[in-house]
Amino acid sequence: MTGFVMPAPTREEVRRGILYVVASIFVFALTNALIKWLIVRYSVVEVIVFRSAFALIPCLYLIATHGGILALRTKRLHQHVSRSLLQFVSMMCIFTAFGLMPLADATAITFASPLFLTILSIPLLGEQVGIYRWSAVIVGFIGVLIMVQPGPSILQSGALFPLANALINACVTIAIRRMTLTEASTTLVFYQTLVTGVIGLVLLPFFWVTPDLVDLALFSATGLLSGIAQFWWMQGCRFVPASIAAPFTYTSMIWSLALGYLIWSDVPSAAVLAGAAIVIASGSSSRRWRSAARRSAPIFAGCGSGEAPLVPLRSRPMSTSCHCPP
Repeated sequence: MTGFVMPAPTREEVRRGILYVVASIFVFALTNALIKWLIVRYSVVEVIVFRSAFALIPCLYLIATHGGILALRTKRLHQHVSRSLLQFVSMMCIFTAFGLMPLADATAITFASPLFLTILSIPLLGEQVGIYRWSAVIVGFIGVLIMVQPGPSILQSGALFPLANALINACVTIAIRRMTLTEASTTLVFYQTLVTGVIGLVLLPFFWVTPDLVDLALFSATGLLSGIAQFWWMQGCRFVPASIAAPFTYTSMIWSLALGYLIWSDVPSAAVLAGAAIVIASGSSSRRWRSAARRSAPIFAGCGSGEAPLVPLRSRPMSTSCHCPP
C-alpha cells in the first residue's frame, strides 16, 4: 500500500458524520436493551439467528439501492467468512454478558476494545505506538481492572464475557480496516449478517424455544434496528475522523445507564463508574495524540465504509480507528 494524506472533512461532512455516530450509538444501546430482555427466556443462539434474519431486511434494501446484486461481488469471500466467525463469537460473549450483569456494566467493560486495538495494531497493521499512546493504554487497562475486579468470582459475575467481546471486537475492527480498502458498506454488512445467521441456524435445533407473538415482534425489532445502526455507524466512520467521533461513542454509557435504570432499576457500582471514567479518559487522550501525529505524517484509509467501494477514496475523510459498538 502507498501512504497518502486524507483531506480534512468539511463542516457539513463533520455534522453529518456526528449525526450518524450519535444516532447509531443510541440505536445500538436500544437494541442491546431488547436483547437483554429476550436473553432471559431464549438462548443466545436463538437471539443471534432472529437478529441476523431480520437485519437482512435493511441489508437487502441497501443492496437494491446501492448497486444491486453487483454490490455483493467480492474476491475476499474467505475473509468475510472468517471475520463473521469472529463476530459470531463476539456476539455470543456480549449477549451472554447481558444476561448475567447490568447493561451499563457490560457496556463499560467493552470500552477496553480500543485498548486491545492499539496493542494488536502493532503486529497486525504495522503501526507505530509511541510513549504517549502506551501510557494511555496502561492507564486504560488499570480502569479495566477496576471494573472487572479479577479474582475467583470473575466468571460468576460475568465480567469475563464483555472483556472477551472487547478483545475479539478489536480483532474484527482490524479485519474491517484491511477490508474497507476494497469492500463497500453493503458488502461488509451483508456478509457479516448472513454468515452469523447461518452459523446460528446450524446450532438452532439444539436451543430452539418457540417465541410468542410479542417476543417475535421484539426479535424483529432487534434485527431491523441493528441492521440500520450498523450501516449508520459505518457511514459515521466514513464522514468524521475518529478523533472527533470518539467522545460521542462514549454516549453509549449514558444510554445504557438510563435504559438499565428505567427497565431493570439497575444502578452500577462505584467501581464500574470509576473504571469506565478512567478508560474513557485514556481512550480520548490516546485519540488526541494520534490525531496530532496524523497531521504531520501520511496515513492509510481505515475503518470507514460507505455506499461505494473504497479503493482508495481520497476525496472522503475516513476514520483510522473506528471501534464498533457491541
